[in-house]
Amino acid sequence: MLLGRPCAGCHPGRCVFFLTVALLSDAVGLVLLLLGIFATLNYWDFLIYTGALILALSLLFWLAWYCFNIEVPLEKLDL
Repeated sequence: MLLGRPCAGCHPGRCVFFLTVALLSDAVGLVLLLLGIFATLNYWDFLIYTGALILALSLLFWLAWYCFNIEVPLEKLDL
């Protein structure tokens, strides 16, 4: 349940593209970051920096997804 509603009524919003790109970039960035930290590789620093940059870039996708899902009624727009 999410805030008293069943999860069957939940939907990802109007911008599913930004949601999937944000989730995929989070997953890829986290895998690269953890691989750079815990694997014994010669290029560990490249993996850490790349994972951190991808995670920072994913914040832009999350922000775009959130902004495009804001709904304002026409009465409040004062058009």
